[in-house]
Amino acid sequence: MADPAAAVTRAVAHGVRAARTTRGWSLDALASRSGVSKGMLVLIEQDRTNPSIGTLCRLADALGTTLARLVETSETPPARVVRAGCGVCLWRSEHSPGRGVLLVGSEPPSSLEMWDWTMHEGDSYEGDAHVAGTKETVSVLRGSLEIQVADEPVVLHAGDSAVFAADRAHAYRHTGQGELRFVLAVAQSQSALLTPALDGSG
Repeated sequence: MADPAAAVTRAVAHGVRAARTTRGWSLDALASRSGVSKGMLVLIEQDRTNPSIGTLCRLADALGTTLARLVETSETPPARVVRAGCGVCLWRSEHSPGRGVLLVGSEPPSSLEMWDWTMHEGDSYEGDAHVAGTKETVSVLRGSLEIQVADEPVVLHAGDSAVFAADRAHAYRHTGQGELRFVLAVAQSQSALLTPALDGSG
């Protein structure tokens, strides 16, 4: 049976390499634009590592594409359907069954990612700042979630929702007992996504 994680790393390797070469960028140029080291880029493009969400977001931002596009494991049909259980798991807790699954994402100009997150007691996720104009919307289905943006913590309970600017460091933390589950949408502006791709220098 095929390994889903291996399929994702292969897709990332192909997606990053294809996007970089299409723009005529060297590895050094992409490293400079993304803040990801050249050594790490080599490992990613050679399918020899499983990069973190933060690394993938920096690469997507630098390349002017979406995270969903970088992890796409097959050609996109006219009507794209992701069946139950077929999302891409991009975050796993180190000490619980907690995980963050990218369910589906759209392409520019209206870039949107839909995530399904599950956390357990003690779980947390520290998110890097996205490109300017990025918004995150979260809705809690079960449990209690603390969101921290710019040193301002906000606690959400089941049924609560919130939206915030994600172009700064932010964090998600399990603050209650039992299982926490929430859905997350990440929306990026067209201008923020297109600007890096229009500059073909490097």
